[in-house]
Amino acid sequence: MLLINHKTGFKEMLYQYKDWVAFRQGVECGFQGRANKLVDGCYSFWQGAVFALIQRLNSIIVEQLRALDVGGSLSWRSICTGAASNLSEGECGSDVKSYQTDERFHAKQKEFSDIGLNFIKIPAELGPLFHSVALQQYILLCSQVQDGGFRDKPGKHRDYYHTCYCLSGLAVCQYSWCKDADSPPLPKAVLGPHSNLLEPIHPLFNVVLHRYYEAHNFFMGS
Repeated sequence: MLLINHKTGFKEMLYQYKDWVAFRQGVECGFQGRANKLVDGCYSFWQGAVFALIQRLNSIIVEQLRALDVGGSLSWRSICTGAASNLSEGECGSDVKSYQTDERFHAKQKEFSDIGLNFIKIPAELGPLFHSVALQQYILLCSQVQDGGFRDKPGKHRDYYHTCYCLSGLAVCQYSWCKDADSPPLPKAVLGPHSNLLEPIHPLFNVVLHRYYEAHNFFMGS
Protein backbone atom coordinates (compact mmCIF):
# COMPACT_ATOMS: atom_id res chain seq x y z
CA MET A 1 0.00 0.00 0.00
CA LEU A 2 3.04 2.29 0.18
CA LEU A 3 2.72 2.49 -3.60
CA ILE A 4 -0.15 4.91 -2.98
CA ASN A 5 2.43 7.67 -2.52
CA HIS A 6 3.35 7.34 -6.19
CA LYS A 7 0.70 9.39 -7.99
CA THR A 8 2.02 8.73 -11.49
CA GLY A 9 1.43 5.26 -12.80
CA PHE A 10 -0.05 3.99 -9.53
CA LYS A 11 -2.77 1.99 -11.26
CA GLU A 12 -0.19 0.18 -13.39
CA MET A 13 2.01 -0.51 -10.36
CA LEU A 14 -0.93 -1.91 -8.40
CA TYR A 15 -1.85 -4.26 -11.24
CA GLN A 16 1.77 -5.31 -11.53
CA TYR A 17 1.92 -5.94 -7.78
CA LYS A 18 -1.17 -8.18 -7.89
CA ASP A 19 0.28 -10.03 -10.86
CA TRP A 20 3.59 -10.48 -9.07
CA VAL A 21 1.94 -12.03 -5.99
CA ALA A 22 -0.35 -14.22 -8.10
CA PHE A 23 2.62 -15.60 -10.04
CA ARG A 24 4.35 -16.57 -6.80
CA GLN A 25 2.03 -19.59 -6.68
CA GLY A 26 4.16 -22.29 -8.27
CA VAL A 27 3.43 -25.47 -10.18
CA GLU A 28 3.58 -27.34 -6.86
CA CYS A 29 0.54 -25.23 -5.85
CA GLY A 30 2.33 -23.59 -2.91
CA PHE A 31 3.70 -20.05 -2.80
CA GLN A 32 7.30 -18.96 -3.11
CA GLY A 33 8.67 -15.89 -1.35
CA ARG A 34 10.23 -14.39 -4.47
CA ALA A 35 11.05 -15.32 -8.05
CA ASN A 36 13.41 -18.23 -8.72
CA LYS A 37 12.92 -19.69 -5.22
CA LEU A 38 11.30 -22.95 -4.16
CA VAL A 39 7.80 -22.85 -2.70
CA ASP A 40 7.59 -22.79 1.09
CA GLY A 41 4.63 -23.67 3.32
CA CYS A 42 4.89 -20.50 5.42
CA TYR A 43 4.16 -18.34 2.36
CA SER A 44 0.70 -19.88 2.29
CA PHE A 45 -0.11 -17.05 4.68
CA TRP A 46 2.48 -14.41 3.79
CA GLN A 47 1.39 -14.39 0.13
CA GLY A 48 -2.11 -15.86 0.44
CA ALA A 49 -3.25 -13.28 2.99
CA VAL A 50 -2.30 -10.48 0.58
CA PHE A 51 -5.27 -11.52 -1.54
CA ALA A 52 -7.54 -11.62 1.51
CA LEU A 53 -6.64 -7.96 2.07
CA ILE A 54 -7.12 -7.00 -1.58
CA GLN A 55 -10.53 -8.73 -1.67
CA ARG A 56 -11.81 -6.36 1.02
CA LEU A 57 -9.88 -3.26 0.00
CA ASN A 58 -10.84 -3.47 -3.67
CA SER A 59 -13.72 -0.97 -3.44
CA ILE A 60 -11.54 1.49 -1.51
CA ILE A 61 -8.66 1.07 -3.95
CA VAL A 62 -10.96 1.68 -6.94
CA GLU A 63 -12.32 4.83 -5.31
CA GLN A 64 -8.83 6.14 -4.60
CA LEU A 65 -7.70 5.33 -8.15
CA ARG A 66 -10.55 7.44 -9.50
CA ALA A 67 -9.39 10.32 -7.34
CA LEU A 68 -5.84 9.90 -8.64
CA ASP A 69 -7.10 9.84 -12.23
CA VAL A 70 -8.56 13.33 -11.76
CA GLY A 71 -5.43 14.67 -10.12
CA GLY A 72 -6.31 13.92 -6.51
CA SER A 73 -3.65 13.72 -3.84
CA LEU A 74 -3.69 10.83 -1.36
CA SER A 75 -1.62 9.21 1.30
CA TRP A 76 -1.58 5.55 2.26
CA ARG A 77 -2.83 6.53 5.74
CA SER A 78 -6.06 7.92 4.32
CA ILE A 79 -6.73 4.59 2.60
CA CYS A 80 -6.05 2.54 5.71
CA THR A 81 -8.05 4.66 8.13
CA GLY A 82 -10.54 6.58 6.03
CA ALA A 83 -9.34 9.67 7.87
CA ALA A 84 -9.06 13.15 6.44
CA SER A 85 -5.74 14.93 5.88
CA ASN A 86 -3.16 15.26 8.64
CA LEU A 87 -2.93 18.33 10.84
CA SER A 88 -1.20 21.27 9.24
CA GLU A 89 1.80 22.94 10.84
CA GLY A 90 -0.21 26.09 11.50
CA GLU A 91 -2.56 24.23 13.83
CA CYS A 92 0.23 23.79 16.37
CA GLY A 93 0.97 27.45 17.02
CA SER A 94 -1.05 28.75 19.93
CA ASP A 95 -2.30 27.19 23.18
CA VAL A 96 -5.86 27.10 21.85
CA LYS A 97 -4.79 25.44 18.65
CA SER A 98 -2.58 23.10 20.65
CA TYR A 99 -5.66 22.02 22.58
CA GLN A 100 -7.49 21.43 19.30
CA THR A 101 -4.54 19.41 18.08
CA ASP A 102 -4.66 17.32 21.24
CA GLU A 103 -8.38 16.66 20.70
CA ARG A 104 -7.75 15.62 17.13
CA PHE A 105 -4.87 13.42 18.24
CA HIS A 106 -7.17 11.48 20.56
CA ALA A 107 -9.71 11.21 17.76
CA LYS A 108 -6.97 9.81 15.53
CA GLN A 109 -6.04 7.32 18.24
CA LYS A 110 -9.61 6.04 18.25
CA GLU A 111 -9.59 5.77 14.47
CA PHE A 112 -6.36 3.77 14.54
CA SER A 113 -7.70 1.50 17.29
CA ASP A 114 -10.70 0.68 15.07
CA ILE A 115 -8.71 -0.08 11.92
CA GLY A 116 -8.92 -3.83 12.40
CA LEU A 117 -12.62 -3.81 13.25
CA ASN A 118 -13.56 -1.51 10.38
CA PHE A 119 -11.49 -3.58 7.97
CA ILE A 120 -13.05 -6.91 8.85
CA LYS A 121 -16.54 -5.43 8.42
CA ILE A 122 -15.82 -4.58 4.77
CA PRO A 123 -17.48 -7.19 2.52
CA ALA A 124 -15.20 -9.02 0.11
CA GLU A 125 -16.27 -7.89 -3.36
CA LEU A 126 -13.83 -10.15 -5.21
CA GLY A 127 -13.40 -13.88 -5.27
CA PRO A 128 -9.98 -15.36 -4.51
CA LEU A 129 -7.24 -14.19 -6.86
CA PHE A 130 -5.26 -17.40 -6.42
CA HIS A 131 -6.03 -21.13 -6.67
CA SER A 132 -7.25 -21.66 -3.12
CA VAL A 133 -8.02 -25.38 -3.44
CA ALA A 134 -4.63 -26.10 -5.01
CA LEU A 135 -2.90 -24.29 -2.15
CA GLN A 136 -4.81 -26.45 0.33
CA GLN A 137 -3.51 -29.51 -1.53
CA TYR A 138 0.06 -28.35 -1.06
CA ILE A 139 -0.45 -27.56 2.63
CA LEU A 140 -2.20 -30.83 3.48
CA LEU A 141 -0.25 -33.21 1.24
CA CYS A 142 3.23 -31.67 1.18
CA SER A 143 3.64 -29.48 4.25
CA GLN A 144 1.69 -31.56 6.76
CA VAL A 145 3.60 -34.19 8.73
CA GLN A 146 1.74 -37.42 9.47
CA ASP A 147 2.72 -37.32 13.15
CA GLY A 148 1.47 -33.75 13.49
CA GLY A 149 2.77 -30.31 12.63
CA PHE A 150 3.76 -28.63 9.37
CA ARG A 151 7.01 -28.02 7.53
CA ASP A 152 8.50 -25.91 4.76
CA LYS A 153 8.39 -28.71 2.18
CA PRO A 154 8.96 -32.49 1.95
CA GLY A 155 12.38 -33.38 3.28
CA LYS A 156 12.36 -30.58 5.87
CA HIS A 157 11.63 -30.90 9.58
CA ARG A 158 8.41 -29.65 11.13
CA ASP A 159 8.57 -26.62 13.42
CA TYR A 160 6.30 -24.21 15.24
CA TYR A 161 6.89 -21.39 12.75
CA HIS A 162 5.72 -23.35 9.71
CA THR A 163 2.92 -24.99 11.67
CA CYS A 164 1.57 -21.54 12.56
CA TYR A 165 1.69 -20.04 9.08
CA CYS A 166 0.59 -23.17 7.23
CA LEU A 167 -2.52 -23.33 9.40
CA SER A 168 -3.11 -19.61 8.92
CA GLY A 169 -2.76 -19.99 5.16
CA LEU A 170 -5.12 -22.95 5.23
CA ALA A 171 -7.74 -20.84 7.02
CA VAL A 172 -7.32 -18.04 4.45
CA CYS A 173 -7.97 -20.57 1.67
CA GLN A 174 -11.06 -22.05 3.28
CA TYR A 175 -12.76 -18.68 3.80
CA SER A 176 -11.52 -17.04 0.58
CA TRP A 177 -14.96 -17.32 -1.06
CA CYS A 178 -16.83 -15.75 1.89
CA LYS A 179 -18.20 -12.27 1.32
CA ASP A 180 -18.56 -11.55 5.05
CA ALA A 181 -16.02 -12.44 7.72
CA ASP A 182 -18.58 -14.18 9.93
CA SER A 183 -20.09 -16.27 7.12
CA PRO A 184 -19.47 -20.04 7.00
CA PRO A 185 -17.33 -21.18 4.07
CA LEU A 186 -18.81 -22.73 0.96
CA PRO A 187 -18.52 -26.55 0.90
CA LYS A 188 -16.55 -26.40 -2.35
CA ALA A 189 -14.01 -24.08 -0.73
CA VAL A 190 -12.87 -26.66 1.83
CA LEU A 191 -10.67 -29.46 0.55
CA GLY A 192 -11.39 -32.85 2.10
CA PRO A 193 -13.81 -33.73 4.93
CA HIS A 194 -15.53 -31.14 7.12
CA SER A 195 -13.11 -32.06 9.92
CA ASN A 196 -10.43 -30.15 7.95
CA LEU A 197 -12.28 -26.87 8.53
CA LEU A 198 -10.43 -24.35 10.68
CA GLU A 199 -11.72 -21.27 12.47
CA PRO A 200 -11.53 -18.02 10.49
CA ILE A 201 -8.66 -15.66 11.20
CA HIS A 202 -8.25 -11.89 10.97
CA PRO A 203 -5.93 -11.49 7.93
CA LEU A 204 -4.43 -8.24 9.22
CA PHE A 205 -3.31 -9.65 12.56
CA ASN A 206 -3.24 -13.42 11.96
CA VAL A 207 -5.38 -14.03 15.04
CA VAL A 208 -8.42 -16.33 15.29
CA LEU A 209 -11.34 -14.02 14.56
CA HIS A 210 -13.37 -14.52 17.73
CA ARG A 211 -10.21 -13.95 19.80
CA TYR A 212 -9.67 -10.69 17.94
CA TYR A 213 -13.19 -9.59 18.84
CA GLU A 214 -12.56 -10.48 22.49
CA ALA A 215 -9.29 -8.52 22.57
CA HIS A 216 -10.83 -5.52 20.81
CA ASN A 217 -13.76 -5.40 23.24
CA PHE A 218 -11.44 -5.75 26.22
CA PHE A 219 -9.02 -2.99 25.25
CA MET A 220 -11.78 -0.68 24.04
CA GLY A 221 -13.57 -1.14 27.38
CA SER A 222 -16.80 -2.39 25.85
